[in-house]
Amino acid sequence: MALLAPSILSADFMRLGAEVKAIEEGGAGMVHIDVMDGHFVPNITVGPVVVEWMRNITNLPIDVHLMIENPDSHMDAFLNAGADFISVHQEAVKHLHRTIDHIKSKRAKAGVAINPATPLSTIVDILHDVDFVLIMSVNPGFGGQKFIVSALRKAKDLKLLIDRDHSATKIEIDGGIREENLRELRDAGADYIVAGSSVFRSGNPRETVKRFVRILAEER
Repeated sequence: MALLAPSILSADFMRLGAEVKAIEEGGAGMVHIDVMDGHFVPNITVGPVVVEWMRNITNLPIDVHLMIENPDSHMDAFLNAGADFISVHQEAVKHLHRTIDHIKSKRAKAGVAINPATPLSTIVDILHDVDFVLIMSVNPGFGGQKFIVSALRKAKDLKLLIDRDHSATKIEIDGGIREENLRELRDAGADYIVAGSSVFRSGNPRETVKRFVRILAEER
């Protein structure tokens, strides 16, 4: 079953503890933290201190998505803060195998993220080394954007590659996730689905997560 990973990018930071408790009660599989530096993407968000704080309030796996330049320079800070999953962008890393190996050496799950315009061909040679691939279905930087439909085809093509090679690599999709496209993404092969504004701005995150999780658990 695909796991739901609500992104705190869209949460109310004045009530963050309560927001995280709500998604836990709803059955979320992990919590997603978007890290942006204002350079790789046109927005600035949070740093390792928020990951550390999150580690102290939840037992959910913490999934950290580094949308930053020179992620290697900051990697250990996030790992030491308690990240369970870390993804770096293919477009931002010079020596991707080395970065992935370093994440794994710290006993975290290592992922490579690709932007909507980045073809799968750029990560074929790393597929057996990563634990997951994060397909961006919006241009990274801001929550609440419209889903880019080509990401669905990319997920299906990636699933074919994974199955062909008998790989254990998982597929994560992030951006523009709504109740209306959950089934399509699940059926395309997504293992982790990141939803931000559709959860935290729904008026009732706990019930929204429950509903999303029920959909993801349906038989195909």
